[in-house]
Amino acid sequence: MKKGFSAPAPGEGLEIIRQDDAFVAVNKPAGLLVHRSPLDPREERFALQMARNILGRRVYPVHRLDRATSGVLLFALSPGWARQLAAAFAERRVEKGYLAVVRGFTAEEGVIDHPLADLPDRYPCLPRDDGERDAVTAYRRLATAELPVAVGRYPTSRYSLVAAFPRTGRRHQLRRHFKHLFHPIIGDTNYGEGRHNRFFREELGCSRLLLHAAGLTFPHPSTGGMVTLTAPPGGDFASLLGRLGWREAVPPQWSR
Repeated sequence: MKKGFSAPAPGEGLEIIRQDDAFVAVNKPAGLLVHRSPLDPREERFALQMARNILGRRVYPVHRLDRATSGVLLFALSPGWARQLAAAFAERRVEKGYLAVVRGFTAEEGVIDHPLADLPDRYPCLPRDDGERDAVTAYRRLATAELPVAVGRYPTSRYSLVAAFPRTGRRHQLRRHFKHLFHPIIGDTNYGEGRHNRFFREELGCSRLLLHAAGLTFPHPSTGGMVTLTAPPGGDFASLLGRLGWREAVPPQWSR
């Protein structure tokens, strides 16, 4: 298992959030790949296959969440619905909302407009365009905490709970954008800061990436009406929110 990474327990399943004739939405736990990937060829558990097993039918991915990220994950129930839903994502007709814990006190709100270069995807051997593409994230600070612990060079350590709304869909966008602001997401072993990740792991009992896809709004592929799905954070993330006194700071629509 990779350093700083926590897979779901063997008995942990997928929670079905909503299902109809066109799609099924699940609450993916942190540590679970969406589908088979060369990033970990030995892994045998995937959200895609688990959803198929639960429903007894094929499902089709229309977007992705990083392995370390938990939250709302959408599958289509036919190739046609998958094409329509994927088009909605590509055309930016989908609204996504995330909860994240970051180092430091962020501004009360802001927009990160910072282009990002493409990253290698499922097949690292294929060529890619190294040019930067537009990437925009809006965010709002929900709560702060200052702990009397010197993790770095200061006598106390500061953290923020933020709601983040990516307006584009670049790979690792939120993780890279908050690093750009010098407010890296806690638990991020690629873009974060090891001292703070270690403090959360060893002192606060939380070793996961503190990024959760809490809300997703998209046009229904059949009716065109807007569908809103939510998934409250659970497990280590929920426990940490309670420990830092942040439970009431989570927007009500994301805490149900």
